[in-house]
Amino acid sequence: MAEFLSLREAVSKYINDGDTVAMEGFTHLIPFAAGHEVIRQKKRNLTLIRMTPDLVYDQMIGAGCAKKLMFSWGGNPGVGSLHRLRDALENGWPNSIEILEHSHAAMACAYDAGAAGLPLAVLRGYVGSDLPKVNDQIKFIECPFTGERLAAVRSVRPDVTVIHAQRADRKGNVLIEGIIGIQKEAVLAAKRSIVTVEEIVDDLNAGVNACVLPSWAITAVVEAPKGASPSYALGYYDRNNAFYKEWDSIARERDTFQAWLKKNVFEKGAA
Repeated sequence: MAEFLSLREAVSKYINDGDTVAMEGFTHLIPFAAGHEVIRQKKRNLTLIRMTPDLVYDQMIGAGCAKKLMFSWGGNPGVGSLHRLRDALENGWPNSIEILEHSHAAMACAYDAGAAGLPLAVLRGYVGSDLPKVNDQIKFIECPFTGERLAAVRSVRPDVTVIHAQRADRKGNVLIEGIIGIQKEAVLAAKRSIVTVEEIVDDLNAGVNACVLPSWAITAVVEAPKGASPSYALGYYDRNNAFYKEWDSIARERDTFQAWLKKNVFEKGAA
């Protein structure tokens, strides 16, 4: 059953150096507040998993938290490159990192297999792709029923999954509204999970076919208003498009990035 903790407590208790950590949320509900707390606590040697690593992972990589990144697309949406990721890959600053690249379809299938407790996922894909040449977790198998050649990928089973959502009730059940990415599967695939929410309420008021994560699937619930900003949370606040544009110049140089990190992450703290 989920326990209610502060963000500081949840990250300290459930994210350890060397863990494999997934932080998911597609377009909105990206867990920025949790990512910043990981930075503040100076977690190290993390293997970061995210289908679409964007600003939050650029910040964590630039802060020295990561040793490896597993992903299927990386960039600043609508703007350009992730400069801290590029600096780590090209120049080893602040430390070098490994990358493991998949397709979107393979990542989604790998999470789904992890949620089902399976060791691998099978899909039609990677035919003609060069990714199998650089990713040793992509194999090809023969279907025992049809003889068809299919791709197989190792399932994703993180030590910890972190997501953001709109609401949790006082029993620890969580409601996710709006665009649903891979959050549900990422939580179910993980050994432990932290869910930050905009608010804790008496009743979720969940509609028919709503995405509700049950308390038994969640390790810790954290009330963290605006915990997804500068991304958006449907029904609570809009995306801060200006910041995504500003990030390009902030992250481009090490000095401006470090100054931003000091002012906006380390000096702000978390409850």
